[in-house]
Amino acid sequence: MKIGIILNTNDAETCWNCFRFGNTALKRHSVRVFLLGSGVEAEGVKDERFPLLAGAIEKFVSNGGIILACGTCLRQRLKEGSGICSVSTMEGLLSMVEESERLVTFG
Repeated sequence: MKIGIILNTNDAETCWNCFRFGNTALKRHSVRVFLLGSGVEAEGVKDERFPLLAGAIEKFVSNGGIILACGTCLRQRLKEGSGICSVSTMEGLLSMVEESERLVTFG
């Protein structure tokens, strides 16, 4: 099954749960995460309560998960992107929604 996940927050616990779910889903499904709004900050979120967040994101990518990030949202934060995700657009988000058999939102 194709699962699409939209992450729309930089809240540490929500980011952590997003990638925990994504890693679990990757065991049986194809998974893409779209970072939207403050979700584009997920890679840089630091919180001592969730010290393994960065590792969960890296595990997601290394296990074949795909991460896309809203280019406009990145530019609003003076960011250019990162090594873990491709810069995308609303068209990319629409394509992910259309192609996904299930869609989950966090944030």
